[in-house]
Amino acid sequence: MNDRYDAGHGGGQEGPYEIVGYDEYGRPVYRQAPAQQQTYDPYAQAGQQTQYAQQEYGYDPYGTGGQQPSAPYDPYANYGTGRQAPVPPQGAYDTAQQEPVPPQSPQSPYDSYAAAAGGGQPRSRVAEQPARIPQQAGPREEPEGTGAAGPAEPGEEPGAAGPEYHTEQFAFVEEPDGDSEDVIDWMKFTENRTERREEARRRARARAIALVVVLALVAVGGIGYLWYAGKLPGMSSSDSTTGGTAAAGAQKRDVIALHLHDTDGGSTSTALLVNNTTTQQATTVLLPNSLALTGDDGSVTTLARSVDDEGPDVTQDALDSVLGTAIEGTWRLDTPYLQNLVDLVGNIEVDTDADVPDPDAEDGKDAAVLVHKGAQQTLSGKMAVAYATYQASGEAQDAQLERFGQVMQGVLRKLSSDPQAATTTVQTLGMILDPPLTDKDLGSFLAALADLAKGGDHRTALLPVQDDGTVSAEDSSGVVKDVLGGTAKSPGEDAAVSVSVQNASGDKNNTAKVRITLVNGGFTFVEGGTASTARATSEVLYADAADKENATEVAKTLGLPTSAVAKGDVSANARVSVVLGQDYEPAS
Repeated sequence: MNDRYDAGHGGGQEGPYEIVGYDEYGRPVYRQAPAQQQTYDPYAQAGQQTQYAQQEYGYDPYGTGGQQPSAPYDPYANYGTGRQAPVPPQGAYDTAQQEPVPPQSPQSPYDSYAAAAGGGQPRSRVAEQPARIPQQAGPREEPEGTGAAGPAEPGEEPGAAGPEYHTEQFAFVEEPDGDSEDVIDWMKFTENRTERREEARRRARARAIALVVVLALVAVGGIGYLWYAGKLPGMSSSDSTTGGTAAAGAQKRDVIALHLHDTDGGSTSTALLVNNTTTQQATTVLLPNSLALTGDDGSVTTLARSVDDEGPDVTQDALDSVLGTAIEGTWRLDTPYLQNLVDLVGNIEVDTDADVPDPDAEDGKDAAVLVHKGAQQTLSGKMAVAYATYQASGEAQDAQLERFGQVMQGVLRKLSSDPQAATTTVQTLGMILDPPLTDKDLGSFLAALADLAKGGDHRTALLPVQDDGTVSAEDSSGVVKDVLGGTAKSPGEDAAVSVSVQNASGDKNNTAKVRITLVNGGFTFVEGGTASTARATSEVLYADAADKENATEVAKTLGLPTSAVAKGDVSANARVSVVLGQDYEPAS
């Protein structure tokens, strides 16, 4: 087998060869060395060039003394047991010039100035044709139908079938593909968009559920309010006077008792201010002073006396019992505060029904008229007080109550409808209210009434009272049932016999003693006052023949003789009347 570095292989070639480079497979490329010429070497002296080259570059592979140069180490050679790489044939092609290149004589790639193989003289440098190293080119094209032929082995024809390669002889390198990242990004985008859609669906479902819950709560609240107000279908009663409004008992009302105290005359006037929040109707109910009430001890008294003697709390409870209503508080309004209230709201307009004299003027026929009779009379604070408390000589108290109601309606029309502003007005008056009523409660209540009064939804009604002070269910149904939503119950019904006592004995202490005696005897005590003059004998009177026996029992209870019992006039709110004389002797 020929050595791949044997430059003399090929037989017919003449002359030395040299290596000019390596092809793409790592094989040396040769060319014929030109004729040697003796040239001047500026870098070495005679007889020293070979020694210098040997000392400088080490062992000379071409040696001197006619030795055959040994082949240099080929890093690409296969020294194992496998097949060796093919040696280029004589006349191999120069891949750069596409011309046949003759084999070259071997020369060390590291010794460009090595000595010649013969007589020890230094080898002459080539001056005529400089060596050119061709560039490596890609693998040569294969003829069609030849398959993947490798380089020709020595002794084989070029172009013959090359060695066979197997898959296990190749190493594959996996290079990163940019498309894979694009695919991953697209998958992430698709996944994120799907999640967003799912999240949007969940949010929409949550909003829908919340909306349904809110609508259900609103519906339940509306039905509850309609049920509470009595406006649900089937719960309203068609009344002949109200025309199908909600049942009176099912309506919501706010009620406050108003007591006007005349600080000059000493009289009182009472009214109930009613705000029906269901029908949006305000009413001022005027209560006569002769209305019979029941005291704490079971005795029967009048409204006027209860206000003066019992106080607001007892009077409020008594009114609730008689009228069947629920009063939320009591407002005591003295006449000076009424005057200030009218001045604060800026005067009022009232249709007056009488000429009212100036209360500060001297008595006489020529007294100056403070309030003139007529329509839309403007009243100041002083004029409003004079008109509200005016009662002509021989005139019933109902006329005075009507005037009081007109003044209050005029005040409500001028009062602010704003709760805060109305509260400020009440606080400006500086009144001391009876608990549990507060300035804020009263201001808010009056603001609601003012709003209804300005819209024409306020009226005044007088409670009808019989001569004995009781309330007839038939006569008072329009006020007690429709306005107040209650049921009238006179204190005389199913109660003990009421006895009116007037003290004419000259001893004021006898009134209290008689009271204790009658109450212990099972009778109801009615205060009859004190007579202006004393009487010598006592008297027990009855008006109805059915009460004669009751009058006799009263006389026995007080220790009076039965001869004192007689038929006569009795008080309006009592069935038996007693006039104590000087002959009365209290029990010890």
